[in-house]
Amino acid sequence: MPQTFSVPRLLINRLREVMAGDMEADTRLQKVVTLIAGTMVADVCSIYKRTDDDELELVATEGLSVSAVHQTRMALDEGLVGQIALSGEPLSIQDAPRHPAFSYRPETGEDPYHAFLGVPILRGGRVIGVLTVQNRTERIYEEDEIDSLQTIAMVLAEVVAAEAPILAASAAQREARPVNLKGRILCDGLGLGIARLHDPVVSPARYFTEDPEAEVRRLRRALETLRGSLERMLASDVSAIFGEPREVLEAFKMLANDPVWAMRLEETVKSGLSAEAAVDRSRREHKVKLENAHDPYLRERLHDLEDLDNRLLRILAGNDGSAAHDHSGEENGDRREVLIARRLGPAELLEYRDSGLAAIVLEEVAPTSHTAIVARALDIPTIGGVGALNSVIAPGDQVIVDAEQGTLHIRPDEGLLDAYETRSVLRTERQAAFQALREQPSRTRDGVEISLMLNAGLAIDLDSLGQTGADGIGLFRTEFQFLVSDTLPKIDAQIELYRNVLDYAGTRPVYFRTLDLGGDKLLPNASTETEENPALGWRSIRFALDRPGLFRRQLRALVRAADGGPLAVMFPMVTIAEEFFEAKAILMDEIEWSRARGYSAPSQLRVGAMLEAPAFAFGLEEVAGEIDFISIGTNDLLQFFNAADRMVPAVSERYDIVSRPVMRFLDGIKQQCDRLGIPVSVCGEVASHPVEALCLLGLGYRALSMPAAGIGPVKRMLRSVDLSAFSEPFREAVHTSNGSFRNEVLAIARVQEIAVSDG
Repeated sequence: MPQTFSVPRLLINRLREVMAGDMEADTRLQKVVTLIAGTMVADVCSIYKRTDDDELELVATEGLSVSAVHQTRMALDEGLVGQIALSGEPLSIQDAPRHPAFSYRPETGEDPYHAFLGVPILRGGRVIGVLTVQNRTERIYEEDEIDSLQTIAMVLAEVVAAEAPILAASAAQREARPVNLKGRILCDGLGLGIARLHDPVVSPARYFTEDPEAEVRRLRRALETLRGSLERMLASDVSAIFGEPREVLEAFKMLANDPVWAMRLEETVKSGLSAEAAVDRSRREHKVKLENAHDPYLRERLHDLEDLDNRLLRILAGNDGSAAHDHSGEENGDRREVLIARRLGPAELLEYRDSGLAAIVLEEVAPTSHTAIVARALDIPTIGGVGALNSVIAPGDQVIVDAEQGTLHIRPDEGLLDAYETRSVLRTERQAAFQALREQPSRTRDGVEISLMLNAGLAIDLDSLGQTGADGIGLFRTEFQFLVSDTLPKIDAQIELYRNVLDYAGTRPVYFRTLDLGGDKLLPNASTETEENPALGWRSIRFALDRPGLFRRQLRALVRAADGGPLAVMFPMVTIAEEFFEAKAILMDEIEWSRARGYSAPSQLRVGAMLEAPAFAFGLEEVAGEIDFISIGTNDLLQFFNAADRMVPAVSERYDIVSRPVMRFLDGIKQQCDRLGIPVSVCGEVASHPVEALCLLGLGYRALSMPAAGIGPVKRMLRSVDLSAFSEPFREAVHTSNGSFRNEVLAIARVQEIAVSDG
């Protein structure tokens, strides 16, 4: 076995000397290719750098024509080098000229060479170049040679990326220049603090080790610490989200005990790199695979691996692996921090929940991620979809996160800081005013009672029941427990979850939405082919009815959790009456099954459906008499109604909800439900905004369910409105076509002094 590592160790030792020398980047790269060719007995070694216009430029070579350097360029998808750049994976070929992707460049003089090995040069989850070796003879490169070249490529990443004059200038500009960026609001609020980068940074100075054997022992100790910390977290109370942290940590535990992962890290260290460099190499590979992965489940698992790499890096840096303990509080004194991350998992975010974060900024917004839901539950201002943060922000920069307008201000000037302070004071006063309304009835000035309910899915959401004075839980999302586990939750775990929710709510009603899975919310063990438009695909009740075993087990858990008390169940995205009847029949069968085995049936059973598919609005006659209630799920209904995907920023905000077509559609649903005697409520983000909620009241809706943050503003609004006075001019505006409907509603609100502003 020692023979396997002799070549890479010799390479690393010589490479360390080259890296330590004082020379120009081009000279260093040329020395590197000469060194690699000589040590690996290769006839050719070349480095290609990815340019700003996404071409691959030959920047150094040993063996090819020197005149081709800085002259030979290829498109990102051209040739074998382009294939490596696109895939982010190594490529070894016995006879390259015969490969269908081979691109012949006569100026390089590569005619005599056959064997080819190329590896990507990775930095920040992105391929920034390609390192290749070639030989005259036809041969297959050994596994240890591929591994050696990948290790060298990791060390080279900083050199290939380095352009000192440009970097120095941009760093100086960054220190002085304020920057304003736009993002998507994930959790409303304002935050001011010092930038804190979530991803650990490994200094190139720490890439090498003088004593590989001692470094292997250090790595093993860090791995043991990592495994121990996960064990302790599993043994502690991690129930901030029902089921989630335990399931995530169980997955982390399994990955942390993977002998293949540990062996690869050790092999890299034995070649002469530090433990940090070995882990950083693993992280770079996971990042680029994550960038290229389209399957939602695969992306989540790759993110788990990247998170594990980050935890191990933190342990090697001297802390317990938790992201929340990555810095001591002394560094920034009493100043709160703004967490800056490319991507953040919900379990990682939970580690920060006691760190007093001022705000969170994310580069990515993943539809399958639950980070935004957790952020809202923790009430941390959060914006996402803010790209290229690493190029404009540094640790310690002052940052304002305006998650009311979706803006990030980096190194703000005095004027912005003063404006922030003013708005922050006003927001605090506003929140205090909302809190004072908690015990007040949800009643309009003319005595109309309105039910304000809470949307929930997490244990920490339930705290908002008391804090907001909500009348109950109008929507409890049950799929969260399923999405984060590598295995399906056992029935006992489901029963415990639902029983905890019912116990916490006490006498207040709880409406459980059955599994809204499928589409872009895939179960780990029920993955299917990628759909062109998952929102319109095999999901929700369609998925449940096609998986009756899974569906029955959930319904059985709900019946058992009710334990003889009241139970309200609603089925998501019902499109035709037959789907509702089939789902209800399965529920009734489960009640009979439970009763036959000595369990109590619900004392009061209410069975409803969510109206999210527009087609169901025209099928209500068929379910009348069989359905106990309808809940209009505005998030999905309105994206279908407007043919605008709510996950695509370019169209999600293109169509105003407060518009005549939407109001006329919702008005028709309400009138039909009244005629058929079907109680109807509205559930979703729409209900949480005062202007939108006012329109719903004007249409006759008297039950709204929303995120916790919306209850205070909506209650203040409804307590200021006289519905009898508002309804007539509002309905007249709905059925006329003069100008902006939103402006007309706001004009009526101003005349009648209705509190519709968020301020």
